[in-house]
This record gives sequence, structure tokens and C-alpha cells, in this order.
Amino acid sequence: MSVTTAFGQETAHKNVQTGIIAMLGAAAMLGLGFAAVPLYDLFCRVTGFAGTTQIATQAEANAAASLGTTREISIRFDASLARDMPWEFAPSQSTDTVRIGQRDIATYVARNYTDEPITGTATFNVEPWQAGAYFNKIQCFCFTEQTLQPGQEVTMPVLYYIDPAILEDDTIADIEQITLSYTFHRAKEPVVTGLDRSKSPSDAS
Repeated sequence: MSVTTAFGQETAHKNVQTGIIAMLGAAAMLGLGFAAVPLYDLFCRVTGFAGTTQIATQAEANAAASLGTTREISIRFDASLARDMPWEFAPSQSTDTVRIGQRDIATYVARNYTDEPITGTATFNVEPWQAGAYFNKIQCFCFTEQTLQPGQEVTMPVLYYIDPAILEDDTIADIEQITLSYTFHRAKEPVVTGLDRSKSPSDAS
């Protein structure tokens, strides 16, 4: 075998190795890309980063209430809609004063003024964003998608409390008001397959 042929084979072998490494790197980056979303969401929920609120159990709410703090704080409620969301959406009241550690209920009212069922999903945050680590929701309409029939109006509750640990955080202990904001987006419509479209009323019975 000539030197030229050997050199060519070695070069081809290196090219194959380089190609495999590049493919593995691309696959790894793709995997990290998919993992980044749930990891970022988990990070936000644990730390309250970007105003992400927390989810609490009834037991955790009872423990917070048992601390017996007397400090009160104002909560302002905000509502908005994405451009493609044909609803009316607003808080039942603009502000409320609550005792830190005590459960309270806020309600929002939504109305579908179209002639078709619309499913929406709500995103949320609080301001200042540091308060997200201490704003705990026990129940919330934002936990699941909401479907409103044509012309239907619903009142949607949020059961929440402010963690007394906020009083020990020097960066936010003196805060006087927290703003809770929701934005409703139109959920993606379910995909209807050819099989589903071919069903007649008699097939469904």
C-alpha cells in the first residue's frame, strides 16, 4: 500500500471520527435544549425567580397560619389577555389587605363573548419578583386549562397566603404591596384526526 493511499485512509478515518463527534455533540445540545425548559421551570418555582409563585399544601398553609404573625400586607390584582384571546378577564377587586401567614381568597372573572367554546391557560407572576418565593398558592385556576362555552361567564378563585419567612428576608421584609398578575392565553386546539372526522353520529352512540 502506497504512502498516498495510507494517508488518504487515515484522513477518511479522522473525518468519520470528527463527524461522529459532531453528531454526538449536536444530539447532546438538543437534549439539553429540551431539558432546559423543565429545569428552568423547576428553578423558578423553587427560588421564586422572575416572580414565579409557589404551590403549597393545606398542611403547609396550616403551619404558616400557626405562627400567628400580625403584620399585614396589601395585595394588588392584575389581569390581561393575549392578543389571540377573545375573552373578557378581570379581578373581582383591585386590591386586598391580608395578614401574612393567613389564607385568603381572591377571585377573577372571565367571560367568553364568542359563539364557540374557547380553552385558555393562564400564566402568572408577582411583583416585585423577590416576593415570588413567599407567595404560596393552595388552589388556583391557573393550575389547569379553563374552557368557557359561548357566552359563559365564570368566577375563578385563588386560595393563597404569604409565607411569614418573608419577614426574615432583609431584601423584601419592608415591602408594603405585592402585585399578583395573570395573563390568559388561548390554548392550542386539539388535533382532529381523519378517523375522528369520519365518524358519523351513529358511530358515536
